[in-house]
Amino acid sequence: MSQTTVVLGILANGVAIGMLFFLVASGLSLVFGLMGVVNFAHGSLYMIGAYVGLTVFDRSALFLFALLTVPFIIAGIGVVMEYFTLRPLYDRDPIYQILLTFGLALMFDEGVRVVWGLNSLSFGRPEWLAGAISLADGQFPRYRVFVILLGIVVSVGLYLFLERTRFGLVVRAGTNNRDMVELCGVNVKRAFTIVFAVGAGMAAVAGVAAGPLFSVYPAMGSEMIIEAFAVVVIGGLGSFRGSLVGALAVGLLQAFGNYYLVSFSSMLVFALMIVVLLVRPHGLLGDPEAGHT
Repeated sequence: MSQTTVVLGILANGVAIGMLFFLVASGLSLVFGLMGVVNFAHGSLYMIGAYVGLTVFDRSALFLFALLTVPFIIAGIGVVMEYFTLRPLYDRDPIYQILLTFGLALMFDEGVRVVWGLNSLSFGRPEWLAGAISLADGQFPRYRVFVILLGIVVSVGLYLFLERTRFGLVVRAGTNNRDMVELCGVNVKRAFTIVFAVGAGMAAVAGVAAGPLFSVYPAMGSEMIIEAFAVVVIGGLGSFRGSLVGALAVGLLQAFGNYYLVSFSSMLVFALMIVVLLVRPHGLLGDPEAGHT
């Protein structure tokens, strides 16, 4: 196998992993951008999405059905979570929201262990996504191509939602000046609920997509939330484009690190995050005033 083929394979693998990070981090960043909530339970929603997706796929044998329906289920959980637990705390110190979401994450994690057990579960790939496609003179798994395409479709859809719809205008305006949006008569609380549901649904899409790649296990949520926070810090809290750029940067860094610098691969992402924090504390594409309006 030529060096060009190796590099192309690593690039493709990095983009696939980066798209998964984007699906999780974009929801996390969107919630922070409008609501100012650092949601530590976001990784648990990703994990629950993977487990529910596994159950739906096992029962129906229809992967696309699981991919399309599970996000709505997890979005419903997000609505309940936001309405009954976060909403009463919006006027209080943000530390209460952090502690609340951290506590919810622990509850969700324990609930998954009770329902599905402690062992890792295999999430089979649909037959039409099995095998590989030719890449130069090598082979690249067809499922990873699907993950890349899924990330592109979702990113385009989310971009159009934020840039071409009235509600997207409210979200972007609320990110910049929440008080002004309220004075214009917009029901910001309802917008909060919808945004939180969208973020939860994005986490679920990532969870279902990640299942066939990594299997499904109880610690997957806590592992992902660490990577997702690194992505949003690198890209910029509250920035959609920042989430995409940060996710691709982290995915590619991990892919090349795992091949060329195996002993240091786990350190590279956090080294990049530290550099970004020192040079641009608001992230590569973040607004310096995000979270302070």
